[in-house]
Amino acid sequence: MSNLTELQTREFHYDPDNLLDTLIHQLHFKNDAALSRALEVAPPVISKIRHRRLSVGASLLIRMHEISDYSIKDLRAFMGDRRSKFRISPQQFKPKQSNLASLS
Repeated sequence: MSNLTELQTREFHYDPDNLLDTLIHQLHFKNDAALSRALEVAPPVISKIRHRRLSVGASLLIRMHEISDYSIKDLRAFMGDRRSKFRISPQQFKPKQSNLASLS
């Protein structure tokens, strides 16, 4: 299997269906219900992801990695996520002003 991250980025577009279909095919599952049982999520979660009402979250991505042995980078590439890293606002790691006042 070639490394999917080496493909040109113009070939990618966001499609979580591709990720789900790849997992079903590679793990020899019959349908979305079998995938949901393996991922230990309710079947409507898979349906919501397919209909773009729910995004593939970090915990689900980790669970997919655990059952498939694909790297997180490859799983993200399957669904067309091309970001090399996630940017977090510096504000997220600073304590709130109200917490600082109570510590004084």
